[in-house]
Amino acid sequence: MIVKQLLSLFFLLAQPFAADAHSPGPDFSGWHHGFSHPFNGWDHLLTMIAVGMWAAQQRGRAVWLLPLAFVGVMSLGGLAGVAGAAAPAAETMILLSVPVFGVLVIRRLRFRILTSLTIVGFFAFFHGFAHGQEMPASASLLSFALGFMLATLLLHGVGIVAARLFLLAFTCLFGGAHAGTLPADAAAPAAASPEQEEEVRLPEIEVIERSDSQIGIAGSASEGNIGEKQLKLRPIFRPGEVLETVPGLIVSQHSGEGKANQYFLRGFNLDHGTDFLTQIDGVPVNMVSHAHGQGWTDTGFLIPELIRTLGYQKGVYYAENGDFSSAGAANIQYFNTLPAGILKFSGGSFDYYRGLVADSVRIGEGNLLYAVEGNYNDGPWQNGNHFSKGNAVLRYSLEHDDWGWSATAMAYGADWNATDQIPRRAVESGLLDRFGLIDPSDGGRSRRYSFTTEWHRQSDHGATRVMAYGVYSLLDLYSNFTYFLDDPVRGDQFAQPDRRWQSGLKAAHTLYHQIGGRESETTLGLQFRNDVIDNGLLLTEKRRRYAAVREDHVAQSSIAPYAENKTQWNDWLRSNVGVRFDGFRFDVNSDRQENSGTRLDGLVSPKGGIVLGPWAKSEIYLNGGLGFHSNDARGINTRIDPKNGEMVRRADPLVRTYGAEIGARTARLDGLQSTLSLWWLDIDSELVFAGDAGTTEAGRPSRRYGVELANYYTPTDWLTFDADFSFSKARFRDNEIEAGSGLPVGKHIPGSVETVIAAGATVHDLRGFFGGLRLRYFGPRALIEDNSRRSKETLLLSANLGYQISKHLTLMAEAFNLLNRKDSGIDYFYTSRLPGEPSAGVDDIHFHPVEPIGFRLGFTASF
Repeated sequence: MIVKQLLSLFFLLAQPFAADAHSPGPDFSGWHHGFSHPFNGWDHLLTMIAVGMWAAQQRGRAVWLLPLAFVGVMSLGGLAGVAGAAAPAAETMILLSVPVFGVLVIRRLRFRILTSLTIVGFFAFFHGFAHGQEMPASASLLSFALGFMLATLLLHGVGIVAARLFLLAFTCLFGGAHAGTLPADAAAPAAASPEQEEEVRLPEIEVIERSDSQIGIAGSASEGNIGEKQLKLRPIFRPGEVLETVPGLIVSQHSGEGKANQYFLRGFNLDHGTDFLTQIDGVPVNMVSHAHGQGWTDTGFLIPELIRTLGYQKGVYYAENGDFSSAGAANIQYFNTLPAGILKFSGGSFDYYRGLVADSVRIGEGNLLYAVEGNYNDGPWQNGNHFSKGNAVLRYSLEHDDWGWSATAMAYGADWNATDQIPRRAVESGLLDRFGLIDPSDGGRSRRYSFTTEWHRQSDHGATRVMAYGVYSLLDLYSNFTYFLDDPVRGDQFAQPDRRWQSGLKAAHTLYHQIGGRESETTLGLQFRNDVIDNGLLLTEKRRRYAAVREDHVAQSSIAPYAENKTQWNDWLRSNVGVRFDGFRFDVNSDRQENSGTRLDGLVSPKGGIVLGPWAKSEIYLNGGLGFHSNDARGINTRIDPKNGEMVRRADPLVRTYGAEIGARTARLDGLQSTLSLWWLDIDSELVFAGDAGTTEAGRPSRRYGVELANYYTPTDWLTFDADFSFSKARFRDNEIEAGSGLPVGKHIPGSVETVIAAGATVHDLRGFFGGLRLRYFGPRALIEDNSRRSKETLLLSANLGYQISKHLTLMAEAFNLLNRKDSGIDYFYTSRLPGEPSAGVDDIHFHPVEPIGFRLGFTASF
């Protein structure tokens, strides 16, 4: 009865919105418009999900026959609509389909398969007919139809999964309520004595592959692990793309190789890493108070072949994660020893070359791992990228039965010419080639040297881990985004030098104990970090300095004690609660005294989660917590705008974030692992230090929410499919009014990705062959607050194919952008000026193109 009442309320509340479903938008051409169209009308959305739910209730062949029948008949209706046929009362039938399928689902009505197909087909025809009338009779008709059909099947799938998860949750939560009504002869046997009762212990299983089950281990639906078996079989264009194995995460670039990547996740344009924490063996890569942008995450020093596992956690629910982790966090762990030595070389399109030598040898009681990498890439640009890097890793590790330690040294250096975004108007007018540029002197150089030591110990009573690290990094970055807007003679190029010493300590002790006879573990941890920084914003011409906007010496420190408890209360309920305190000190000595000063701030962040299950190899998760992100130390001490001399309001040092999530994970079907999560995240203020301008912009409060569906399927031991879908909505929560016009600015958050799809098929070992095909899609997004300018979608298809000739020799071929699409890696909307244009400049979309189709060939020799 409760289920029926809830579903009745859901469908009745939804009907007032259905009438708005068929207002044709300004442009319906293209695959993306077809794909996104079902999500713009509540009648379509509800009907398609309801068809999936009803199909799941029918079971048997109906689970797949009904969705396929809907899509097939809908296509016929679409053709009738395009042909101009008449279908009276089409809109009425579409509206009627919502309550009809609502009743079918609520009442759980079942018919013969032919009757069910007739009902589905009847309403599907009218849904297709309406959209056929709206579709343009153009060359893009086919792509529109394919996109719409794919979205329809996806929504049917969501309905099927939702029905099964809802039924499972209801059975688990309320099924035990009738236990007391069993007859006496069906009563359970007498309870076992305390000595006979089996202990319920927390699992002690190490999960390093996505194929490894997280049932009974994970604390939320949005955490997981990716292992080296999956990574080594993926086509990877640049090192940072290993992070794209995190479901819903996109890694892009707006300046060619060399500069830190651009990241998108959960409705965020994370710029170069603002709200996603990236760590290598526990060492944070995100840089605080960086010259170019807060959270700068340069993963150019990453060597994919050394990765043992990548663990990810999305959301603010984990006590060990602090600054930069509101959207999520990833920790990449390197091997201590390699299975065999590696000699690898590859070369390909646009003067791409890469070589790697890596091995581990036994020295004394421990192992010494070493790796040396060299890489050159010119790219398709008219002014070559000339990206060259050298990279080295040296690690000594020693392991005993219950304790061990390691010491790791890394060195990295890179130099490049930048290929920054260009104005669309220049390409459309023929002034610039798609792979051209305005200022050929843009570019930079980067250096990173680090040393890390780690010690760990484990016993029957607990586990301890302590690590310390030191990093020296250098960046000289030259950019010109507005061309001749500020200085019509010299141009607008600027430099952002950054030199820093970064050091830190992490310590954690986990105590195994019991609470009321239930197995429990409590972790107490302490994290400390200190950054000493010299950076600036300089005006340059052809990389030569002629003025300084600001130069600063920054000392920033943070300390964070935290506690976390995990308890297994019984065989179907476990909890995870934690709290952390983050205290910060920001000290700035600026070249302008008014912008110097010291500020202190701190926040307490509680977190918690409940896990129900497992039942039928499935679990349900409830998570919530508070988090934060820090702002640039220069921005929180700035009183005078260094560019124009005007007074500005100092920004708050720390910004509170609030998050919650409900999710499910199932491995009920053999070989298939699926997770579904519905998440929400609020931010008090999207504070951003504009490194390109040397000032702080105190952002507006925002809200993001969405749904993620991740699937990993291994039907055989040599074949794997994965398909991840992420949909999100991001909006400002206030109603800001533009000072000049008095009109609302708008609520869209520029650059926030709304749709991300990543899917692939991988062959592991088929008579010596291996490889795969990967699709990556991220949809259009608002480029300005009022949504009047939007980017287009980006879709890339890549593949690789390898053959193991012998035990010691393997050949590999990779192909990128197989469809040779002319999409953008990223888009912006702002004002710039080209020679001869008005002095006030021109508002325009600026984009960085994806590279055209390209190929790479290589070999790997093991020794």
